[in-house]
Amino acid sequence: MSRWFALAILCAGQLMVILDGTVVNVALPAIQESLGFSSSSLGWVVNAYLIPFGGLLLLAGRFGDLFGRKRVFVTGLVVFTVASLLCGLAQNASMLLVARFVQGVGGAVTSSVTLAMVVTMFPGPGERARAIGVYSFVQSAGGTLGLLLGGVLTRAAGWHWIFFVNVPIGIAAAALAQRVLAAERGTGRGKGTDVLGGILITSALMPAVYAVVAAADHGFGSARTLGSGLAALVLLAAFVVRQARAENPLLPPRMFRYRAVSGALGTHALMISGMFGFQFLAVLYLQKVLGFDEVETGVAVLPVSLLIGVMSLFLAPRLIGRFGARTVLPAGLVLIGGGLGFLGRVTADGAYLTDVFPATVPLGIGFGLAMPALAGLAMSGATPRDSGLASGMFNTVQQVGASLGLAVLSTLAASHTGALPHDSAARDEALTSGYRLAFQAGAVFVLGALVIAVTVLRAPRRATGDASAAGSASSGTAHADTPSVAS
Repeated sequence: MSRWFALAILCAGQLMVILDGTVVNVALPAIQESLGFSSSSLGWVVNAYLIPFGGLLLLAGRFGDLFGRKRVFVTGLVVFTVASLLCGLAQNASMLLVARFVQGVGGAVTSSVTLAMVVTMFPGPGERARAIGVYSFVQSAGGTLGLLLGGVLTRAAGWHWIFFVNVPIGIAAAALAQRVLAAERGTGRGKGTDVLGGILITSALMPAVYAVVAAADHGFGSARTLGSGLAALVLLAAFVVRQARAENPLLPPRMFRYRAVSGALGTHALMISGMFGFQFLAVLYLQKVLGFDEVETGVAVLPVSLLIGVMSLFLAPRLIGRFGARTVLPAGLVLIGGGLGFLGRVTADGAYLTDVFPATVPLGIGFGLAMPALAGLAMSGATPRDSGLASGMFNTVQQVGASLGLAVLSTLAASHTGALPHDSAARDEALTSGYRLAFQAGAVFVLGALVIAVTVLRAPRRATGDASAAGSASSGTAHADTPSVAS
């Protein structure tokens, strides 16, 4: 029983972290009005969280190996909780963005060790399958659940409370984790820590996203946009060189020699880019064009979370076990692309039941199928010594893809809308036209993911890859070498 209680604590911490990636989406209009964000800079309320989250996952996971996962998990919760308090107290845009950045750091530290601890807690195949099912649901559906929670809190108490609510939960989770999770000793500093690599990859993401966002105000050919893009490329190149020369690199180059890992990561990045764009842009369309309030918006996207839960917890493992991950994944991507394509035809005088709801069904089913299949394929291609790193890479790509996808799609929508007439009569049509274009671009991202899935991830001639992937997806075959909790 103590293990399941420990799992509940770990998932509570992980859910809090995942929710904060999207809980602000519904509150963005209220935050914009309160703190004076411009339309193009509003996306930074989300990106300021996602950039350090994605950039620090690998480094934070390495710290877990060195200093103990329990210590790292609790430290991350404390940082996240303090930053949440500062977010709620923010009186201007700059203060909110700085606090969101610190929140992302705490989220990365917390999330980086959670999966390894879950897998270690449940060594038996049956128990592990159930535990990974719960964890996968938190990972997959947490983002859309955040939209509902954000709407309820914003409507009932104001946008500040989407952050304040984390404070008592974080304190309780940290206190319980300190008591329930077993103490452990890491490998120590002697194994080396690629701190420079972590700094370089995180620093590369910042100007990369800024270059895309700045294009809305200054154009893609402006000196500011091109300069930021060049800085990102230079930092990324420095990171690659560092990984090739470091004694204990943060991201060993050998990982990309595994076909299943590389293909799954590429597919995941493009799929997440399109799906996260839906979470951000659908909220804006519902509120700014259809006139939904915060609670109505949260309820409107709830079908996506419900369908993801049903698929990831119950149906996806069975389908993957019967047909193989390489068969289930393309089917899921086709459904996601179809849902985004359907949203690519929304109109300024549309209605939720005819223009939005029909898209939530294939989006929820498709994402609930694709995520377990991708996770299984990513883990099946790695050797036992690399499985933990492959898991960290998978989570990193999810956060980086979400951040860059949001930047590209939101900037594309804002740029297109800005080029159209802005009188009161044409306002809704201009906004809708921008959202349509962004949804269509998201569908193209998913189409790219589908191409990778059916080419790079094609079934091997003699290997039992699908069976291996299915087993990974249902039982969470990530390896961990250090016990994390008391049993």
